[in-house]
Amino acid sequence: MSFEEKRTWIMAVVTVGAYATYLAIILGRAQGTPLTEVSYVSTLLYTIGAAIVASIVLSIVVATTSPKDGGKKDQRDREIGRFGEHVGQSFVAIGGVAALGMSMAELDYFWIANAVYLAFVLSSLLGCAAKLAAYRRGFQPW
Repeated sequence: MSFEEKRTWIMAVVTVGAYATYLAIILGRAQGTPLTEVSYVSTLLYTIGAAIVASIVLSIVVATTSPKDGGKKDQRDREIGRFGEHVGQSFVAIGGVAALGMSMAELDYFWIANAVYLAFVLSSLLGCAAKLAAYRRGFQPW
């Protein structure tokens, strides 16, 4: 398994873990109160920050445990990375349009922020899935 594939797995696992943690905290705070009244901003920022730090730390750990692979990226890795990013970007556009529509409908900031966060999570997961499929099943550049 190449270093870039390992990094993709790290990103997928960290993304799921961070978003699951965020949801568990927010839904745990709700306990009988409307979701729009739950304090979410600091939790959202902390989980995103923790995900970034965890991803960096885990990538460093993987790079130090297999130093011969660390930092090496060949043409195939670059093409797969580009492919995965292009596939994942669709959810960023969908999230932007959803947030725009929600703001025009004057929905609560809670829903707008969570729609954008979910769009980024889905974008990351779709991009990771596309990259992993390309690594496992082969990649044919157009």
